[in-house]
Amino acid sequence: MTVTIQPGAAQGTLAAIPSKSAAHRLLICAALADRPTRVVCPQSSQDIDATLRCLQGLGAQITRREDGYEVTPLDRDKPAQGAVLDCGESGSTLRFLLPVAGALGAQVTFQTAGRLVQRPMGPLVEQLEENGCAVTLDQEHKTIAIAGRLMPGVYQLPGNVSSQFISGLLFALPLLSGSSELIVTGERESASYLELTLRALADFGVVPRQSPGGWTVLSQPCRSPGLVRVEGDWSNAAPWLCLGALGGESVTVTGMDMDSLQGDKAICQVLTRMGARISVTGDRVTALWGRRTPADIDAKDIPDLVPVLAAVAAATPGTTRITGAARLRLKESDRLETTAQALNALGGQVEQTEDGLIIQGRAALEGGRVDAAGDHRIAMAAAVASGACTGPVVVTGAQAVEKSYPTFWKSLRALGKEVEEDPFGP
Repeated sequence: MTVTIQPGAAQGTLAAIPSKSAAHRLLICAALADRPTRVVCPQSSQDIDATLRCLQGLGAQITRREDGYEVTPLDRDKPAQGAVLDCGESGSTLRFLLPVAGALGAQVTFQTAGRLVQRPMGPLVEQLEENGCAVTLDQEHKTIAIAGRLMPGVYQLPGNVSSQFISGLLFALPLLSGSSELIVTGERESASYLELTLRALADFGVVPRQSPGGWTVLSQPCRSPGLVRVEGDWSNAAPWLCLGALGGESVTVTGMDMDSLQGDKAICQVLTRMGARISVTGDRVTALWGRRTPADIDAKDIPDLVPVLAAVAAATPGTTRITGAARLRLKESDRLETTAQALNALGGQVEQTEDGLIIQGRAALEGGRVDAAGDHRIAMAAAVASGACTGPVVVTGAQAVEKSYPTFWKSLRALGKEVEEDPFGP
């Protein structure tokens, strides 16, 4: 699909969509719980759908409701055998549920798509194989098969590869027959995502005991609270706040929690440093253009924000440096390369470094044609950049937004932007 966005500022108010990160975690806990759970999550996405499919493949019964899902837990005594679990391109789905399958003793195969099977898995696979499971990666057919059953013991992971590995083991280890130690070595990146995992587990009565090196995880069931609500998504509120920061009119996102553990809540702080005026009233966050200011941004804990922040920086006179983002080279696209290509195609001046970007900002961008490269964050960054362009922005492969935000283009139109969709375009 091709989308053409006409120049002009965005203005208006949008309700936040449910947090994809929180939804993954709460749905998994619900599927492992002792009784059914109602999960309030009024909007889905390709990634959330992937977790739902895989949980159903493992034996959970999930019924769609108007406001979310009714989850009847899987039978831990009758693990799935021989199922093929389609996790699409969802890294969270694969990395969370691979160790869960191992803990259940489920012999299953995960089917992946895109670049997912190429993304790092080694440290997690090594721990699974050292503790009772056999894992087979088939690059040609993009599958990962697991057999055997995890045993209680000592699990060790580096903290600087993927927090998803750690989260996956935190979900899995309470399912084992005895207590285990989870040791995390080195500096922990994306620590806020681990806090989200621990909060979801705590909502279901599972509280790993923290130690200097990690956690002691006891054998214990998830106990359903009956009802849980998925909070608003800061990652997907960020493009709208960035648009507000670029334009002459304000943009407001409702349904946001300023006490959220989501790391991407930092969008408010970073945009403030870049000169935007951010105001908070209850659950309403408003962004308005101020005096644009370049900044040095350490993206170690906010990697998903890099493309949209780079779009703001490209239209901010001066030099903005983004560092700590090397992991973005292993996302749906090489996200440092594709961010630079997208913004340069619109008249920006963006240079890649090993772990980030150097952006020589200007007062306005020209417009042009952007290839989303199969990456939802690149499509969103192009939409943000359109707020500073003098000409139209054409986005090819615009359907990539369905991975995390299926109604993104509709929402952009609701903010007053003129958006034309060609479903037959590339």
